[in-house]
Amino acid sequence: MALLAGLATTGLAACSGRRAAPSGLLRVAIANQPDSLDPAIGQFAASALLYKQLFMPLADYGNDLRLAPGLAERWETPDNGRTWRFFLRDDLRWSDGRMLTADDVVWSVQRFLDPATAGGELGDFFAVENALSVLAGDAPVSALGINAPSANIVEFRLNQRLGLFPLLMREFYPFPRHIIETHGNDWVRPEHFVGSGPFTLAGRGALSFDLVRNDYAIRPASVPAVRVDVVDEPSTRVRMFRAGEFDLVEQPPAMQIASLRERLGAQIQSFPAPKFTYLKINLRRPPLDQVALRRAMSVAIDRRFLAEQILGGTAIPTESVMRRGIISNAGVDLARTYLEQAGLTGANQPRIVLRTTSGERERLAIAIADDWNRAGIETELLATAPVDLYSAVDGGDFDTALSHFDRGLKTDPNFLMEPFTQGGFADDSGWFDRPSSETERYNLAIDGARSEVAEDVRTRLYANAEAILLTRQIIIPLLHEQAHWLISERVSGLTNGVQPQLWRGLNVGGA
Repeated sequence: MALLAGLATTGLAACSGRRAAPSGLLRVAIANQPDSLDPAIGQFAASALLYKQLFMPLADYGNDLRLAPGLAERWETPDNGRTWRFFLRDDLRWSDGRMLTADDVVWSVQRFLDPATAGGELGDFFAVENALSVLAGDAPVSALGINAPSANIVEFRLNQRLGLFPLLMREFYPFPRHIIETHGNDWVRPEHFVGSGPFTLAGRGALSFDLVRNDYAIRPASVPAVRVDVVDEPSTRVRMFRAGEFDLVEQPPAMQIASLRERLGAQIQSFPAPKFTYLKINLRRPPLDQVALRRAMSVAIDRRFLAEQILGGTAIPTESVMRRGIISNAGVDLARTYLEQAGLTGANQPRIVLRTTSGERERLAIAIADDWNRAGIETELLATAPVDLYSAVDGGDFDTALSHFDRGLKTDPNFLMEPFTQGGFADDSGWFDRPSSETERYNLAIDGARSEVAEDVRTRLYANAEAILLTRQIIIPLLHEQAHWLISERVSGLTNGVQPQLWRGLNVGGA
C-alpha cells in the first residue's frame, strides 16, 4: 500500500495545467463498473477485464491470443475430448504466498456449480459430468466429474466430447479456498483479497481500483502498480486522456474515431476484435415469424452506409456471423419483392418496433428504421436506457432490437457463434421454442463442432450451423466492429495487433 500511495501522489504541472505522470504507475480508464470481483458472480465485460489482471486462468492467452499455458503447463485428452487432464506448474502460489494446488482448482469448479453459490457464466462447465444435476440440486457437488489424482493434476470427466475445452479454460479463474472459507463474500475486499494473477487488489473506491504487482505470480507484471478509474461518459474519457490523466482508455466515442485520429494520431489505435453488431428478432410475434419478412428486413439495410458514414469506416459491414466483409447489399427493391411475394403489402403492411439504446447506437437504429420504412416496413423507433432494453428483451417484450456483444480476447470466429446456441446468452428469438428439422440440424452441427479437437473440422461444423441460422434469418448480422483504445506515448510493451487487455507485459515511462 505504501508503494501505491507513493506512486499515486501527483500534482498538476505548474505551467501546462496537465497532470504530472507518476513514474511506474499505469493509469487506465474503463467505461463501465465491474459487477463483481468474484469470478463466480461477475458477468460484465468490465469484470472480465479485471479478472485478467487479478487471476491466472487454468489455460491462458498467449501474446498472439492463441492457447497458451496458464496455471497448467500442459494438458492432454486420452479419449479424444471426453476426459481432460491438466498438469499444473510446480510451486504455484497465491498472492499471500500460500501454495496453490489441484485441490484448489477442484474446489473452485465445485463452487462455480454449487446452486448455493453459482451466479456467473456457467456454460463452460455444463459438459462436466453431473453438472446439470448438481445445479438443479439433485446431486451433491462431490458428484461432479472432476478430481485431483495428485497435487498437480486436475482431471475433468465430461458427459460428451468437447474438443475446445482447453480454450474455454482461458476464462476459468480458480479461487483461494482458504480466504473464502474465512471471509465469505467479503473475500474480495482489498484487506482480504488474494489472487493468482500478475496484480493483486490493494484498494478500491466507489469508481476506482488500485492494483499492485503480485511477486508470487507466474509472470509478475512489468509495472509496479495500476490505477483503474471507471469513467462512463466517452467524451469525458477522451478529455481526461488529452489532459494527461490516463495512459490507457477503452472505448472512445465510436462515432468520433475519424476525427480523433486527426487530432491524436498514433495515440488512438484500432484492433481486430470479436465485436459483433446485429438485430435480434422476436419470432414469437407475427408477422416476424415469416422468413420472407425477415429476409426483406435484412436486404433492405444499407450496411455500408452504417459502417462508412455513421461509424466512420471503423467497422466492416457483413451479412455473416463468422466472416467479415460478406455482403450483397441487395437493397430496397429486393426487399419490396420479398414483401409482395409474402402478401405483406397494402393493408397487410408489416408494422414493427425497433428497440435500441439511446446515445451513440441510436444513430445506427435511425438509419435502419429509415431503410425499412422506404422498403414498406412501417417502423417505430424506441430508444431507452440499456437496462430497460435488456429487461424488455429478457422478458420477450420486443419486436426487433439493435444489439451487440464483445467476446473480449476470444478472437477465434467460432466464438461468435456460441452466443446463438440453444441456451446461449443471445438465444432470445424464440426459435428453439418450436423444435423443427432446422433446429435439430443446427443443434447437431453445434454439438459436432464443440466435440471436435481438430480446429479445421470444428470451424467447418460451426460454418454449417451458421448457414442454417442465416438461411432462416433468425438474426440479422450488420457489422463486425473494431476495438479502439487511446494509448499514451508513455506506454510500451504492446503486442502488435492485439488490444491491450493483458497489462502484465506493459511498461510506462519511468517504470
